Amino acid sequence: MTISFSDVLSVFFYILLIVLIIALIILVINAIKTLAKIDRLVDDVSQKSVKLNGLFNIIDTTTDAVVGFSDTIISFLSTAIGKLFNRKRESENDEKE
Repeated sequence: MTISFSDVLSVFFYILLIVLIIALIILVINAIKTLAKIDRLVDDVSQKSVKLNGLFNIIDTTTDAVVGFSDTIISFLSTAIGKLFNRKRESENDEKE
């Protein structure tokens, strides 16, 4: 019985194919483990963000109140300054006439 080069080559390719399949199986198993860890991490972050959601709502409401208050003060001051300048212009116009 003689062994031909094509027979040796086919056995070699089959061995390489088996090694490749085993390596892919190991990579897939590691990927599944990593995805499970990432899933737990995402769930943990999601739970913590839900817990902090109330705090963010309080901060948002407080910020809106402060902005509204500051807008009111700025509006009052700009109106007062505008009236003051209008009085000066009117008095200057009266003096020129």
